Amino acid sequence: MITPDQSRAARALLRWSIPDLAKASRVSISTINGFELERRSPIPANITAIKAALEAAGVMFIPANGGGPGVRLKQ
Repeated sequence: MITPDQSRAARALLRWSIPDLAKASRVSISTINGFELERRSPIPANITAIKAALEAAGVMFIPANGGGPGVRLKQ
């Protein structure tokens, strides 16, 4: 799973808007917006789709390892 902070950070690295992520992941804009603002918890399939779209665009998710979870771009 990914966190709302990771989703926002990943979009920033890619310079993607929420509509860009919605299109790439096939998840609604309102679902992504609610997730990133921590107003709702999407179903697991939507989180998986969001994560997969970001990874396909070159984002790597870094697990919490003492410093908290993070993101970076693949080289």
